[in-house]
Amino acid sequence: MNEELKIPNHVGIIMDGNGRWATKRGLMRTAGHKAGADNLKKLCIHIADKGVKYLSVFAFSTENFKREKAEVDFLMNLFFSVINKEFDFFMDNKIRVVFSGRREPLSDKVLKTMDKIMENTKDFDGLTFNICLNYGSVYEIVDTTKKICEMYKAGEIELDDIDPEFIQHNLYQDLPPLDFVIRTSGELRLSNFMLYQASYAEYYFPEVLFPDFNEDEFDKALLVYNHRDRRFGGIHENKNN
Repeated sequence: MNEELKIPNHVGIIMDGNGRWATKRGLMRTAGHKAGADNLKKLCIHIADKGVKYLSVFAFSTENFKREKAEVDFLMNLFFSVINKEFDFFMDNKIRVVFSGRREPLSDKVLKTMDKIMENTKDFDGLTFNICLNYGSVYEIVDTTKKICEMYKAGEIELDDIDPEFIQHNLYQDLPPLDFVIRTSGELRLSNFMLYQASYAEYYFPEVLFPDFNEDEFDKALLVYNHRDRRFGGIHENKNN
């Protein structure tokens, strides 16, 4: 099947609908977040098996800190426990894990967990799994601009060194541009997710809530991607990525 399909090199998923999934079942919203985390683990393997090289997921935005404290605390603890529990999963499947986002105000235990998994998986050449945590694309562009200004002040670069590729390489993570962005739950917006990287991405907005966005749903998404005629400023792209 993979030989017949164009496989996107870099897929982004906005994992929306966990809370609504739980509410529809008369459960606490936290149960939906747990179901979403369980689903993501299965999806990682399936997506890697399809030949995708980079997967970015929107785990927690900077704006999510405005939610109820109990829900924020649960999500932080869930993230901490999942990364620790699934440490062997990433190692066994040779998944390189990186993070995009601001480190403040994340707790020390969360930061240490992030640093540990990045260090231990940095040499893997399988799927690169980019977890956007405490992330907002507008803040990423601001932080990148500050970083480049500091480089210029230090005499490390010249103004003519700054071009779109240079900016791409100096974002939170140096990853290829997004090819395909999926937002589950039917919401039709990007919500500040990887705006620079998604300049020429294709978008897909299935109505299914993320805990139910399983392997079959991802395969449906791939079929949608394959029916798109990708264009880059008027230039068509009809070959595999």
